[in-house]
Amino acid sequence: MTSVDILSFSSFLKLFMGKFLGLVLIQPGYFSHLLKDDPVRPHLSEAFRLSANRLSLALVCSNIEKAAVCVAMTCKVPKNEIELEQFSAGSLHDKNPIAIFYTIWSYEKGFGRKILFEAVKWLNTNKTHVKRIVTLSPKNNMARNFHTKNGAIELSVNKESVNFEYFI
Repeated sequence: MTSVDILSFSSFLKLFMGKFLGLVLIQPGYFSHLLKDDPVRPHLSEAFRLSANRLSLALVCSNIEKAAVCVAMTCKVPKNEIELEQFSAGSLHDKNPIAIFYTIWSYEKGFGRKILFEAVKWLNTNKTHVKRIVTLSPKNNMARNFHTKNGAIELSVNKESVNFEYFI
């Protein structure tokens, strides 16, 4: 008879997620169907989200989508979607130092937080010119609670949005 190690649930979850969890760069025709599920900014097109200086990432576990995030690299902190487009548009700003997380959603509890931190790691590796992580968040308690609980500070309250900043 052999001895079997008993794993705690948290140890099992870490082991399971470590083996089957991956971050995917969304591209046209490759996980791009997720973009229509955005509950924060559903009106933004796939073309907008995947154009120069913008990217979207998905967190996938055993081929099941768990969460997604959309990010724009900008030269300034935007207060609304018009500024988000202006500050991230064009090839003139291909080394923009601010990553704006302008929408994030999950299909299962806990994966919003997970994709947030995985996306920051991905940016640190793949977009080394990024020096700041800031959000363009809706003005509601859910966004405020999510970001402050995950370590962000409130940077500014605007007419249409709130900016939170994570320190990397």
